[in-house]
Amino acid sequence: MTATPILEMKDISRRFGQFYALKEVNLTVYPGEVHALMGENGAGKSTLMKILAGAYSASSGEILIDGQPKAIKGPKDALAAGITLIYQEINLAPNLTVAENIFLGSEIQRGGLVKRRQMAQEAQQVINRLGAQFKSTDLVMKLSIAEQQQVEIARALHRNSRILVMDEPTAALSSRETEQLFALIKRLRSEGMAIIYISHRMAEVYELSDRVSVLRDGQYVGSLTRDNLNANELVRMMVGRPLSDLFNKDNTIDTGAARLTVTDLTDGGKVHPCSLTVHAGEIVGLAGLVGAGRSELAQLIFGVHKASGGTVAIDSQTVTINSPRDAIAQGIGFLTENRKEQGLFLELAAHENIVMATIERDANYGLLNRRKGQKISGEAIQSLNIRVPHAQVRAGGLSGGNQQKLLISRWVAIGPRILLLDEPTRGVDVGAKSEIYRMMNQMARQGVAILMISSELPEVVGMSDRVYVMREGGIAGELQGDSITQENIMTLATGVDLPQPVNA
Repeated sequence: MTATPILEMKDISRRFGQFYALKEVNLTVYPGEVHALMGENGAGKSTLMKILAGAYSASSGEILIDGQPKAIKGPKDALAAGITLIYQEINLAPNLTVAENIFLGSEIQRGGLVKRRQMAQEAQQVINRLGAQFKSTDLVMKLSIAEQQQVEIARALHRNSRILVMDEPTAALSSRETEQLFALIKRLRSEGMAIIYISHRMAEVYELSDRVSVLRDGQYVGSLTRDNLNANELVRMMVGRPLSDLFNKDNTIDTGAARLTVTDLTDGGKVHPCSLTVHAGEIVGLAGLVGAGRSELAQLIFGVHKASGGTVAIDSQTVTINSPRDAIAQGIGFLTENRKEQGLFLELAAHENIVMATIERDANYGLLNRRKGQKISGEAIQSLNIRVPHAQVRAGGLSGGNQQKLLISRWVAIGPRILLLDEPTRGVDVGAKSEIYRMMNQMARQGVAILMISSELPEVVGMSDRVYVMREGGIAGELQGDSITQENIMTLATGVDLPQPVNA
């Protein structure tokens, strides 16, 4: 690592009215390093990077590039200083070609005419440098999210950017696309580019980062080098408590009788006949590899798809569920794994999203009961600590963690007997995870039966009273007590026989 930092942000503060979003924050980045920036939602990460990119101005503090003070009063100043910020939401013109997007605002012109052929040729050279498979003449709207991300990086390279900021770049990528992005990031690092990588995903930070800096409540907490990276210490820096306190599973809850009983439920295709039981007050994990049929089984229980065989019983009474409306009427709530496309109404207010499942129930002679709806949403926002300025704020403008809590509060509002939670903490930071786990324990104490689908094995082990493991559309086995380990879950999920215990 060179002695001279490429970037120093010193004592950066940003105030909105009387509220400090940032207070005397410091950040130092060197050429040829991936510097991860971590912290809970609302910790100030995005605000700090928007100041660096010129979208916000700092209330106080200074920015140094190559040791020299640099006044960044707007995005043009940032670009001139070699700084590019790639936002989580892709910022491209979809109706233009790749080349036109790369040159947008700096088109090659001669005699008042745009030299499109020359632009396409120069853009293709940058694309080839990235190893991308698309062409400079392709329309951006026809590219995948991962390819559009590569266009943004190509634009940064074309601008000779030396500092690249990436905000949650893998949020919408598949595993294969994520691997390709990581390979590209490592190549850019080897070429001397400084990369500031914002992520809440520990695995990504461990794989990519040379150093990690942590913000909490708008203040700089500290930094760790790659040699000193420690999950427990990172969590403690981010939320002020150790990793061991994150799940805080309540093992004192007394479980009742079987609340949900699924017997030989099948769709005749993806889901083979499956049987499972969840008792009142119990959190049961549903684990397995991607494609094992976990989400599809939950959708059958909730009536999203119609079962071709098998039964569902609630409190020992067989029920008929042909639609989600039938399921809700039976007291079943279902948190979908894809909150943006299948769960939330992004253009509606937070309040409207919360009461969406109770509007019909609480209506008086067909008229909306606005007072009751406001009471429900107000209590939900307070109970789950949903960070919104007011209940009328648009759901699409909230952070991932707050969106997830918003969706969970919708199902809490119906007073459920059964909660089906599909990837309840996907895409949220550790602080929001802790609050979701607290809610799950609270609902279990109230006698709610919870079936939790999760791909995070520590979450399954940390929160489950029992675990069913699915493989290739069927239930491969059940684990309980001390047998709930990551090793045993993976053994069942991959089809390898569990090792037999050795008699003493």
